[in-house]
Amino acid sequence: MTTAVGERFGTGLLSKAAAFVYHLLVVELLLLATAGPGLAVTVLLDRHPSNLPLAALCLLPVGPAVSAAVYALHHRKLDLTDLRPAALFLRGLRLDAGQAARLWAVWLAVLAVQVGGGGPVLLVGGVATLWVLNALVITSLFEFRTRDVARLAAYLMVAKPSVTVANLCLLVVAVGGVWFWSEAALALAGSLLVLGLLSNSRAMIAVVRDEFTR
Repeated sequence: MTTAVGERFGTGLLSKAAAFVYHLLVVELLLLATAGPGLAVTVLLDRHPSNLPLAALCLLPVGPAVSAAVYALHHRKLDLTDLRPAALFLRGLRLDAGQAARLWAVWLAVLAVQVGGGGPVLLVGGVATLWVLNALVITSLFEFRTRDVARLAAYLMVAKPSVTVANLCLLVVAVGGVWFWSEAALALAGSLLVLGLLSNSRAMIAVVRDEFTR
């Protein structure tokens, strides 16, 4: 009977819900610890083109942090006896930080050029953001060269339009949060937004796994 109780502990619906909330909270705290300082400095900067290089530098840790969060949430276990969100986040950071930073830097450079030089900022920035979201998911869950990740991310924007549209909706929600509240609202909802990104990307993940890893 003791063994049966032991097997049931941590596997019920309520236990799984508690584990899920705990996982989200820990990932959120780690996201804030990793990317929060840079985001805080960015918020304090004057909105002037001369500050774009510094803003980009401050935002650089966000990419690896999001990648680590994707890894941690994708590999989460909802057993109360085996919760390791912090270990998963740190493992994702260790495995993918370099590649995620390179991809994120490309996105930051595109935005900086658009904002600093004018032009269709919303169009180019939106497309670049949808691309980098795909790229971060791919680099978090698979092992490809950086240039292959970049190509796959662009290809899958067209090949999986349902994922692109879903991520566009997520992007609209994120921008709306900043517009109606502040950047702090976006940061505090970070783990939920990453969870939404991961959920949106299931079809894309399946395509990458089935068609490009065999």
